[in-house]
Amino acid sequence: MKVLFYTPQSDADVWLHDLSRVLPGVDLREWHPGDNAPADVAVVWKPPREMLAGRDDLRAIFNLGAGVDAILKLEREHPGTLPRNAQLVRLEDTGMAQQMSEYVMHAVLRYMRRFDEYDRLQAEQRWHVLEPHARETFTVGVLGLGVLGSHVATTLAAAGFPVRGFSRSAREIDGVATFAGEAQFDAFLDGLSVLVNLLPHTPDTHGVLNQRSFSKLARGAYLVNIARGAHLVEQDLLVALEQGQIAAATLDVFVEEPLPSQHPFWTHPRISITPHISALTLREESIAQIARKIDALMRGEPIGGIVDIGRGY
Repeated sequence: MKVLFYTPQSDADVWLHDLSRVLPGVDLREWHPGDNAPADVAVVWKPPREMLAGRDDLRAIFNLGAGVDAILKLEREHPGTLPRNAQLVRLEDTGMAQQMSEYVMHAVLRYMRRFDEYDRLQAEQRWHVLEPHARETFTVGVLGLGVLGSHVATTLAAAGFPVRGFSRSAREIDGVATFAGEAQFDAFLDGLSVLVNLLPHTPDTHGVLNQRSFSKLARGAYLVNIARGAHLVEQDLLVALEQGQIAAATLDVFVEEPLPSQHPFWTHPRISITPHISALTLREESIAQIARKIDALMRGEPIGGIVDIGRGY
């Protein structure tokens, strides 16, 4: 088995060392421009087109993350980038669901108890008690009910919040009111106190967090985006904040990352920013999952996490 590895990040040597430890006997090498030697499997994060195009020997491409939008964008812009015989495989939960649930729970509790407003009162040296939102009417909507979104929704429901979930196709989740398909999208949004986005980024979901979506929420609602920056129409959020339709937003992802220093989000008093850390890729867990799947592939056994190229996830 020949395995090709690529990541643009500075820790490639660490990944290679750990992969070689759990894949003894495998011919593992880091890809560099001009390397056209045969390979059976590629393990990648944001690979260049040159690495994948024309490699009809590849049986599988393992993506070092749950989101495969960077690879699918390459295929849309340059059809034929993905080798015709290779399955595209995303990471399934490798500790990301727990991290995302913690992140969202923190944001939701912060808004319910109005701690964001207390931060501003402290800056103004004002001693003023605010009545918290009532938990039983503080309805949270989770956009996207994959492995990560389902975990977030059930965590919120277990904490006593009314929770709605939206997905492309029908799902049933205990304690969560579920909605599916375009026909039920407005009903899902209607009157939400908090909108949490965990959708995969596809052409269909690009810009889904926009003025129209915001207008369906309860006035003074909150937004939490931990999926992709391209889901959000940034100017629409700024307008919604100015008009009071959105009270505040917690953003972990952005169209351009790192966020440019002059971007208005940095200094907006009602936008909280984190640098794409809602769920960090845990190397040990990820490597163990990839190794198990490569072993299964070698034995001709089925594996999970295969991406439907047409749907984008």
